Amino acid sequence: MDFKQIQELIKMINKSNIGEVCIEEKGFKLTIKQKEEPATQVISAPMQAPSLAGSAPQASVQSAAPAPQAEKPAKPAEAPAGNTVTIKSPMIGTFYRSSSPDKAPFVNIGDDIEPGKVVCIIEAMKLFNEIESEIKGRIVKVLVEDASPVEYDQPLFLVEPV
Repeated sequence: MDFKQIQELIKMINKSNIGEVCIEEKGFKLTIKQKEEPATQVISAPMQAPSLAGSAPQASVQSAAPAPQAEKPAKPAEAPAGNTVTIKSPMIGTFYRSSSPDKAPFVNIGDDIEPGKVVCIIEAMKLFNEIESEIKGRIVKVLVEDASPVEYDQPLFLVEPV
């Protein structure tokens, strides 16, 4: 079994409801296990990146699909006005404004937020981390486009404190 066949097998299993496949051929053994359900981790911004202690890989052979890249480079963050506070990314990952493409964004410009209110999700290593506000205020500007890669400490939102 060559590498291309293994990749195709992984793709087919990911699209199906098969939990585990084990193949043995002439001294070659391949086991592929699917995750049971997606993990969600809640993190308040700003914090350190999540600890991966205790998480085990779910497949003996894993194939990483290339992450979609933004066609244009991310715009540099504009200087915040004097009366705004910046919510920054606590980790490297992919920024999402909503929990799924068909759902409404967590926050929009003009929305009031309170401490503990989820403002976005950042996906890092197939974990979806909810980013919560630590301040009370009103969203003035969203600085990152949906499904864009973000860096640690990158500004995400400008908030006018109340």
